[in-house]
Amino acid sequence: MHVTTNPPHLLLLTILLLTTCGALGQQHPDGGCVPAERAALLSFKKGITIDITNRLASWHGRDCCKWTGVRCSSNETGRVLELRLRNEKTDLHRVPACEDDNALSGEISSSLLHLEQLEHMDLSGNCLVEYGKNIPSFLGSMKNLRYLNLSFIPSFGEVPPQLGNLSRLQYLDLGFNDPYSMKYSSDITWLKNLHSLQHLSMRHVNLSQISDWPQILNGIPSLRVIDFRDCSLESANQSLPHMNLTKLQKLDLSSNNFDHEISYCWFWKATSLKYLDISVHRFFGEFHDALENMSSLQVLDLSYSLHSRLLMKGLQNNLVMKGNYKNLCSLEILDLSDNGINGDINELMERLPQCTWDNLLELHLGDNNFTGTLPNLTGNFTNLIILDLSANNLIGSIPPELGYLSSLTALHLGNNHLNGTIPNKIGALTNLTSLDLSNNNLNGIITEEHFAGLISLKKLNLASNNLKVVVGAHWFPPFRLQNAHFASCPMGPLFPAWLQQQLEISELDLSSNALIDKIPNWFWQTFSLATDIDISNNQLSGTLPADLSGMSFLMLNLSSNQLTGKIPQFPRNITILDISRNSFSGPLPSIEAPQLKILLMFSNQIGGSIPESFCTLKELLDLDLSSNVLEGKIPHCFEFKDISFLQLSNNSLSGYFPAFLRKCTHLGFLDLGWNKFFGRLPDWIVEVNELQFLRLSHNIFSGNIPVEITYLNHLQYLDLSSNNISGVIPWHISNLTGMTKKGLQTPGLYAYPFGNETGYTTMVNQFEDVLSIITKGQQLKYGAGLAYYMGIDLSGNSLTGEIPSGITSLDALINLNLSSNYLSGKIPSKIGAMQSLESLDLSKNKIFGEIPVSLSNLTSLSYLNLSYNNLYGTIPRGRQLDTLNADNPSIMYIGNSGLCGPPLRKNCSGYDGYIHRDHRSNRQELDPMSFHLGAILGCVVGLWIVFCALLFKKTWRVSYFRLVDKLYDKVYVFAALSWASLSRNSDAE
Repeated sequence: MHVTTNPPHLLLLTILLLTTCGALGQQHPDGGCVPAERAALLSFKKGITIDITNRLASWHGRDCCKWTGVRCSSNETGRVLELRLRNEKTDLHRVPACEDDNALSGEISSSLLHLEQLEHMDLSGNCLVEYGKNIPSFLGSMKNLRYLNLSFIPSFGEVPPQLGNLSRLQYLDLGFNDPYSMKYSSDITWLKNLHSLQHLSMRHVNLSQISDWPQILNGIPSLRVIDFRDCSLESANQSLPHMNLTKLQKLDLSSNNFDHEISYCWFWKATSLKYLDISVHRFFGEFHDALENMSSLQVLDLSYSLHSRLLMKGLQNNLVMKGNYKNLCSLEILDLSDNGINGDINELMERLPQCTWDNLLELHLGDNNFTGTLPNLTGNFTNLIILDLSANNLIGSIPPELGYLSSLTALHLGNNHLNGTIPNKIGALTNLTSLDLSNNNLNGIITEEHFAGLISLKKLNLASNNLKVVVGAHWFPPFRLQNAHFASCPMGPLFPAWLQQQLEISELDLSSNALIDKIPNWFWQTFSLATDIDISNNQLSGTLPADLSGMSFLMLNLSSNQLTGKIPQFPRNITILDISRNSFSGPLPSIEAPQLKILLMFSNQIGGSIPESFCTLKELLDLDLSSNVLEGKIPHCFEFKDISFLQLSNNSLSGYFPAFLRKCTHLGFLDLGWNKFFGRLPDWIVEVNELQFLRLSHNIFSGNIPVEITYLNHLQYLDLSSNNISGVIPWHISNLTGMTKKGLQTPGLYAYPFGNETGYTTMVNQFEDVLSIITKGQQLKYGAGLAYYMGIDLSGNSLTGEIPSGITSLDALINLNLSSNYLSGKIPSKIGAMQSLESLDLSKNKIFGEIPVSLSNLTSLSYLNLSYNNLYGTIPRGRQLDTLNADNPSIMYIGNSGLCGPPLRKNCSGYDGYIHRDHRSNRQELDPMSFHLGAILGCVVGLWIVFCALLFKKTWRVSYFRLVDKLYDKVYVFAALSWASLSRNSDAE
């Protein structure tokens, strides 16, 4: 039998067999991964230099498909499809990847290019880019990728445009967790090549150079999520004639630089949006009908205007909540807090359509200017979980109908003008965990009926009202109460004994309760497992137990009491300790608390030296030992690398300027005043480049002011007064841009959040206590406002030379004190440019010249002292100058005999103010070179005057030559007689 064959069929069969054999040749005989891809993964592992938690410990053996984070195809080819190495064990929003022990450190190896079928790569949260380098551009060659997550990986420089080659990409996340990221992109047109892209995040990537970013995004209609948070975008009011983003559901544009009318933003056309976050903004104007078609919107976050403080004062255009909201039927979360919005709150509530009432879960309207009474929510908003109306101007009483909002977990009505009693129906809110009614005008008696039903309550704040608390042990079931706040509620004067039964309380606040008693022994036993205790601002007396190291405290506040005795040992795990403003004495204990972040012991009677055990407190952010009787030198072992506040003033500490401060690059507040420190100020102080407040007054420092101090461009307050400092004021003092309006930023000195494992957050106000500042000729006390105070005090030293003219550029300066030095020269003529100046003291120097007329432009000036100088001329007039020192206006000019005019009695008419003793003394101090030059010029001018007179006046010329002839004859006769006489005497000899 003859068999025929078809050559094309044979050829196709041969190719199929060869391809199959080739694939089998790559595959491991046991069905594992492809050897080439296994080698690529091992090469990637070699690039990992740090793996503390051994996340790649399983990366060995032949089958890489079984390695941690590696996923292969389900068929027999064993090709690597996914690489999932995300760092999931750390809150990456708070901890940088390179400081996290769980993070992988090293580099992204180019060997990954051999994973030709890789579709999913997640390396987020690791430290895989060398410091100062960028995301590797070769990633743009991995063209099979559909998912690429490089978020929270520290990197620098421009985002590689080669990523635009990943045409199959659906998910791209390049976001970072650092608002000061050095990552940027000057051109994002490459995004248009990603036609399948659905999720795009470039959070904290600087896009300030790109103005057409909305048009570029509009060219990617597949987008569903856009995260451009804090990208330094300048505007969102671009025109989009046609909206292609019909699938867009989530848009985050928060923390950008938008400063324009809100109704013209392009994103209002994206009617498919479910989530819109444009918080931290500068928007203004009316909404008009911008929200009319946003029927799918579930979350709208428009909180925190960067102009909010100006809005509160009416100094800035604000948002106006007018417009059509009738289609917001899907709305679940509405956050308009901290915008300074005006108007009646009931008008806003009436604008929300009825279809919203059943869906709304969270309503945040706090920190605005809303007026009117609390809205009646009876029968409506039944699913509302959070209601925040705090910090407004609401009046009236609390409506009992609030008790029907059975789903509420948080009710915040604090900081308003509410009055009347607390309705009993509040007790019906069984799901309530947080209740804040503080800082109102509420009165009446709180009884068991108010709180019997609040079985889930964790936080209660009734501070600053006129309430009377009747408390029994049966009030709160001890197995449910976790967080009790009775601050500022007068339940004293004795320590409440009912607390003995509350064995489960974890957070207790009895501050400001007028307690006049000793802390009973049972208190420390009952609350040995509590984490947060605040019994500050009472009149508690007595001593503390000798040892509290066995307690579980994370935060303990005993400040502003009358406690005495020695300081005990505190718990090792404590993070916040405040025992300030008491009468503790004896030496500082040996503190071993490696997690301690805040240690406040100021205003006691603590003596001795600072123990070396403080060197173990490496996590300290705030240390205040001021106003004690400490002495000796600071231990050299201090290594407070992250410290922000350091206050050691009003002690007897000594030694050179502390050398350990050179490593404290985050230090913002340094106060070493009123001690015995000596020596020169170091040049390296410029390395402490975040300093905002520097006070070194009343010490024994000497030498010059280092010019490097002018490079501290965040500095807001500089006090070097009452030392032995000499030399001149640095000429480039104008470099202190932190004291200018242009360089002025929102101060960060006054509040730092610290969380603990219970989830309770404590806001620590560094300036809650007053701090004394010498200004306006007296010692004034500043509280939280010190964070906004700008001042320079160089008084009481031996400074010489002139006042630098550049100092007038510091137009945010409030206080300038250069008194009691040896300064000379004139007052800078442009001093009137310092419009914020409230206090100016140049007294007791050697300043001369006239008072600049521009001084009358200082409309904020309330104190002026120019006494005891060498000033002369007419005193400038002006409404502000004329009101200073109304009782004795001449005191600010005394000691300047050359000055005249009001408010002095010396009349300037016919008075030559330039010829007087003081001015003559100034002339004697002129440069000798100037004197000789003037004499020569005078002689030359005099000779020319004589010559011209002889040349043009004949009678003078005749008289002149006759005089010359007579003088010539007399000289000739005298010479001849003298010569004859000398000759006779010579002959006689």
